[in-house]
Amino acid sequence: METPQPLLRTTYAYFVQSALAFGVSFGAMAIGITFLPISVWQRGFLAVCGLFMVTSCFNLAKVIRDQHEAQLIRNRVDEARIEQMYVDHNPLKGVG
Repeated sequence: METPQPLLRTTYAYFVQSALAFGVSFGAMAIGITFLPISVWQRGFLAVCGLFMVTSCFNLAKVIRDQHEAQLIRNRVDEARIEQMYVDHNPLKGVG
């Protein structure tokens, strides 16, 4: 019988705080780019760089989360069980 593992979940307040922080920072960047005294081409470049930064942050957060989940003991145990099933399974064992 397996022991149940606790679920790692964030609270709703933490989720709201993170969403608000993202919205405020993204809005501040957009307002800053809009009101800078520079040409349209420079504004466009800064906007593309800002969007690239945002998508890179999402990607980095996902990679860090995936690495953390991969290091959990239950995932390593599951991988070891699957590896053992591969070793034990021989489709040509009964042929011959």
